Amino acid sequence: MRVFVTGATGFIGQAVVQELLDAGHTVVGLARSDASAAALKAKGVDVIQGSLEDIEAVKKGASESDGVINLAFNHDFTKFAENAKVEHAAIMAMGDILEGSNRPIVLASGTMMLPKGYGPRLGLPVNVRASTEQEVATLAARGVRASAVRLSPTVHGDDDHGFINLITQVARAKGESIYIGEGLNRWPAVHRLDAARLFRLALEKGVGGTRYHAVGEEGLKMKDIAEAIGKSVGIPTSSKTFEEAAAHFDGGFMGLVVGADNPSSSKKTQEQLGWAPTGPTLLTDINAGVYTRGQLTSPINV
Repeated sequence: MRVFVTGATGFIGQAVVQELLDAGHTVVGLARSDASAAALKAKGVDVIQGSLEDIEAVKKGASESDGVINLAFNHDFTKFAENAKVEHAAIMAMGDILEGSNRPIVLASGTMMLPKGYGPRLGLPVNVRASTEQEVATLAARGVRASAVRLSPTVHGDDDHGFINLITQVARAKGESIYIGEGLNRWPAVHRLDAARLFRLALEKGVGGTRYHAVGEEGLKMKDIAEAIGKSVGIPTSSKTFEEAAAHFDGGFMGLVVGADNPSSSKKTQEQLGWAPTGPTLLTDINAGVYTRGQLTSPINV
């Protein structure tokens, strides 16, 4: 297949591109900059230069491909709703191109928007992207083989600049690693290479209108995560109230996220797509120094 990938040079995107190439697919990547375009071309990837805001560029990518994987998203949380609208517009534009073709489009979503026992809570700021995920049903009804991969809140591995890296950097700056209350709330986790393989399988075999869970570990206690981070940085670990946690993260987005209880399962995903996570666990990566090696910094604005 000739596959159009947005976000092709991102942390997950790079792994997805390599996974597709290794499986024999041809890849077309959306590149925002000359540097990104050069990096993709060096891997043998065709390039369309532009951004998710460039509707004509994303329509061109979809029109010239046999399928689409959408990974691009601006994670500046100070304008999260605005960025979600940009993503939604791009997805619907690509959907217009794919309509009636039964060609696949795989969207990136997240398990964090799904509290235990409920469907997506669309009204919460943190869940603003949930409305975009709901479009998989709309697109499927229009003859597009649309599916969504719900990523764990931590997709971990070398060069991860996401949530765990951000938590680690704040812990280093504040001199302590924290959890809330007893730290019994849980986060699922998945290694980047396992997530990349799931995107490929969803593209190749996914059923229209279906959501798949990129979950390698169903629920790690935040206390265990905080203690591993504290040990890796060489600082103490302590319990905080919700209010104290908000202050620890300077009133930012992470004060909400760290307290989330989000146990999730990929049992159905594994059965339906034959996916089996095999990568290192999150604690293995933390203990191995993935988040302290070179003192990674995060581009995420909280």
